[in-house]
Amino acid sequence: MEMALALWKNLLQTTKKRILQQRRLSLYNGAHGYEEELIKKKLQQFSGGSINLSKKDNGIGILTLNNPKLMNAFTGTMMVELQERVTELENWKDGKGLIIHGAENTFCSGSDLNAVKEISNSQDGMYMCMFMQNTLTRLMRLPLISVALVQGKAFGGGAELTTACDFRLMTPGSEIRFVHKHMGLVPGWGGGARLVRIVGSGAALQLLAGAARVDPERALSLGLSQETLPSSDGTTALGQARTWLAQYTEGPTTVIRAVKNVVTAGRELPLEAALRTEKDIFGTVWGGPANLQALVRRPKHK
Repeated sequence: MEMALALWKNLLQTTKKRILQQRRLSLYNGAHGYEEELIKKKLQQFSGGSINLSKKDNGIGILTLNNPKLMNAFTGTMMVELQERVTELENWKDGKGLIIHGAENTFCSGSDLNAVKEISNSQDGMYMCMFMQNTLTRLMRLPLISVALVQGKAFGGGAELTTACDFRLMTPGSEIRFVHKHMGLVPGWGGGARLVRIVGSGAALQLLAGAARVDPERALSLGLSQETLPSSDGTTALGQARTWLAQYTEGPTTVIRAVKNVVTAGRELPLEAALRTEKDIFGTVWGGPANLQALVRRPKHK
């Protein structure tokens, strides 16, 4: 038994290390003209707001976009802080779930226009695009089941951020809107590609080309949202989101994280590679403590 557990732990560590390395792989690097430290230095010139992370003992993280005077719009320093919080979450071994929400009853109005004006040349815009795509891709690949809690408005980059989460919950009176067309733009943080995968190409084209307002009812019908919560009040809605998420995060941490990793592999990899990855992840839980305990209990499935 001890030898079996030792082999299991060794396999678990090896597989975890490889999956973590895959998650942290950047979409862009020096070969693409991407120099991250220079980009961060540029972004840090535009300060204001913060990205706050609270990690709970039950394995649920709460990430708060905190810039309420600008409807939680992203400043440059907030973009850098988001990357730092994602790194922190990648290193959180006990995490199972994540809720992203905005301070003071609204989600996020996109980018701070003051910063946008200052980096309006094409090259700087591309660098910001690369930086945020890298960060949001890492966020999407976290072994945590993530939920965007949309209160108030999720506009532009805020709408894009919701698509980097596994699920979206909306409150009464809230809306998601890809307003990029009205700014003479298209999504640049990966929101367009992710939106197609969530709602399909036809619906995505309608939402992007029409810059259409998506209320909770329409979001449900499109499959963009999973549920409309009863309350619009910040504290109450957050509690309701935690209750909703609990149905998916209850259980052993290793199993919940393995489930998320299997889904990530299936979504992103060609079939054969996804199957091999699923086999590797399966090996980290087969014969593990949760599996052995379940065999002892011999649960009956009704």
